[in-house]
Amino acid sequence: MSPHVSRTFVSRRDFLRYSGILSAAAAVSATVGACGGPASTTSTGGDDKGLITAVIGYGNDQTWDPTMTASAFAMAGNNHVYEGLIDTDPVTRDPYPALAAAAPADPNATTWRFALRPGAKWHDGQPVTADDVVFTFERVLDPSTLASSFFAAWLQEARKVDDATVELVLKFPFPDGIQRLTIAKIMPKHVYGAPGGWDAAKSGKAIGSGPYKLVEHNPKANTRFEAFADYNGPRKPAVQKMNWLSIVDASARVAKISGGGAEAQVAENIPYANIDQLRQSGLRVDGGKGMNHLFLMFNTGQKPFDDKRVRQALFHAIDTRKMIDVALKGHGTPATSFLNEQNPAYARAKTVYDHDPDRARALLAEAGVSGLTITLMAVNVSWLADCLPTIANSWEAIGVKTELQPQDTSALFTKMDQSQSYQVVAAASNPNQFGLDPDLILRYNYTAGGTWMKYTKWDSSPEAKALFAAMDQAIREPDPARRRQLVHDYLDVVADQAVLYPVLHNELVTAWDPAKLDGVEPQPYPGMNLLQAKRI
Repeated sequence: MSPHVSRTFVSRRDFLRYSGILSAAAAVSATVGACGGPASTTSTGGDDKGLITAVIGYGNDQTWDPTMTASAFAMAGNNHVYEGLIDTDPVTRDPYPALAAAAPADPNATTWRFALRPGAKWHDGQPVTADDVVFTFERVLDPSTLASSFFAAWLQEARKVDDATVELVLKFPFPDGIQRLTIAKIMPKHVYGAPGGWDAAKSGKAIGSGPYKLVEHNPKANTRFEAFADYNGPRKPAVQKMNWLSIVDASARVAKISGGGAEAQVAENIPYANIDQLRQSGLRVDGGKGMNHLFLMFNTGQKPFDDKRVRQALFHAIDTRKMIDVALKGHGTPATSFLNEQNPAYARAKTVYDHDPDRARALLAEAGVSGLTITLMAVNVSWLADCLPTIANSWEAIGVKTELQPQDTSALFTKMDQSQSYQVVAAASNPNQFGLDPDLILRYNYTAGGTWMKYTKWDSSPEAKALFAAMDQAIREPDPARRRQLVHDYLDVVADQAVLYPVLHNELVTAWDPAKLDGVEPQPYPGMNLLQAKRI
């Protein structure tokens, strides 16, 4: 099913090496995925109706620190373990009070007051207090965190009113920030404020106030959850236990959910080639179109990639339609903006990179470039790896010799962290994990001093400084129509510069056994949310 999206226009240091939003950071072998592995990675004792066994197509061994993670597995898990003051529905993205007893009375105010939900407890039994909220937002606003990219532009501070009440002080009216509060998962100060607390969070320690407790964590294998008996919030757990298996290998992932001995009831990141097979076996297979994309990122510190005409030429050269038809079995759309067409703020960019080899050759000639050789480094996400031969063949067709280097994500970005001597990277990403508003989406990649901009070596350029200023102007604009136009203007700049830009947006597919599981809603970004799912 296509996801329903809210029609409201809503307007970093080393996290990437742990980031599963790009891909799984270390592949679980096919032997572990299909044949068992450690005892804790598989269901035992027959079909336990109190257990959901789920398969996630990304690694569970990246950081679990909610203020730093972009990992699909960790973010999905954290959504079951932690709560924000306000959370959002995973599909509609509509906000609802979580740890807060109610939403702010006036979203346009510059101070939002929140009373905490009475009786809320941490998983270790301690009460949730205003001190925990202030502690969390101090961390969120720390410029070394990923989360700061989404809050620092508009949030001034959090302050304690009393033990059960807090206020958020804004720099200017920003009603769209209500939905962003789901990113700021409230964390217990007595746990993470202790020496080594943040390192423990990175390694998989997760103590929240949400409906599920994390009870077992085996990196590169599985993570187990159990219902939290003292949870008194709005979305109560529907099953007693969950076991999430981390299986990067596509064939092993399919094997876990198919056949008479299937151990899992639900799996995400289903390969397109297996959709018909799984449907014929009686599974429900459905997906959602969102921003999930293959993007190219250029090192503008290396010639000739400092010339936008070269970057534009390489985009124009790609036969994107062929890539979608062959590699993605039709489950994709050529990018016509940084945003996907389903985003409420979408508008077709002034610069669209249709397949035009003649235009590509002309741009290279204008830039004085000939005999170009490119090493294209890429993450090893299965569907993205299937796309790489089309990119190489397209570039070869305009006289650009291309060497493909797909590899483990952690290895790739560790190399870049150490030397940053790359030319071009192809990777997968989906900022919709954080939200839908275009300012949030752009700031994920385009933040001055942020990790992505450090990789591109572009953020000190005059063009980048002008872009950042335009983004800051747009977020402060009170008139919705004027703000929308300012957003479209800076999205046109991003398209024209093509420093970090999508080639295509693809569909993400989830499969589940409708005879054993109800309440599953496929989401158009990596991971899954099972708060409404229950065993039959």
